Amino acid sequence: MTPHRALLDLLAEPPATPDTAHGYLDLLGEADQAGPPTGLAQRLMRTGLVPTVYERWWRPALGRVAKGQAGPSMADERSLAVRLLGLAPGSTVLDVACGTGGFTRHFGDAVGPDGLAVGLDASVPMLEKAVAATPRTAPVAYLRADAVRPPLRDASVDAVCCFAALHMFAEPAVALSSFARVLRPGGRVALLTTARHPWQPARAADTVLGALSGQRMFDRDEIANLLVERGFTEVETRFAGVTQFVGATLA
Repeated sequence: MTPHRALLDLLAEPPATPDTAHGYLDLLGEADQAGPPTGLAQRLMRTGLVPTVYERWWRPALGRVAKGQAGPSMADERSLAVRLLGLAPGSTVLDVACGTGGFTRHFGDAVGPDGLAVGLDASVPMLEKAVAATPRTAPVAYLRADAVRPPLRDASVDAVCCFAALHMFAEPAVALSSFARVLRPGGRVALLTTARHPWQPARAADTVLGALSGQRMFDRDEIANLLVERGFTEVETRFAGVTQFVGATLA
């Protein structure tokens, strides 16, 4: 079965005529994005420039600033994501807000030919770069759809990753509920998002900078609490600068 065929089998309502003309399955058509805009950071992801430099320069540079010098490298992030997700040969993983597919391709290597890595994003320029960078033989498929409400069947995937995006969603709590919905019991989630400093005045500065860029600054216990409310257990949190890496298991 091809990756696109396997992706169609995951959808709650597969389209009668799938649009895969550009190498990804497009469920948004002419819409610029799936939900309401949240600010500058989100708009930049739909430009022609940022996707061109995103994987090699943009994400590593901004990530280093946010994580601090002691934070994990991009290679460390990918390894951490695989561990938090518990990926193994044959797994099915959804990479939400996949951007240019750097993590999705890595997940494809981890799950092997009997598994499937699905990269979901709403940005056409990002997905074009992802498709171009992904070998045709990889167990990877790309989906242009709503990241807050992924259009997958209930309990259809083994793992959900959302790195460096939850804080740009208009409805992050709804997104976490969606992740729980599409996960099978025992499935894993891995998140990289913001973490406001616990002390003033740094805390206030974090809030202001987040508001200016359209990025929500989460409190340090907020994500863990939201996950527990949605039935997740074994919550593991690691802080680095103004970021947090969170992994959890759906009961």
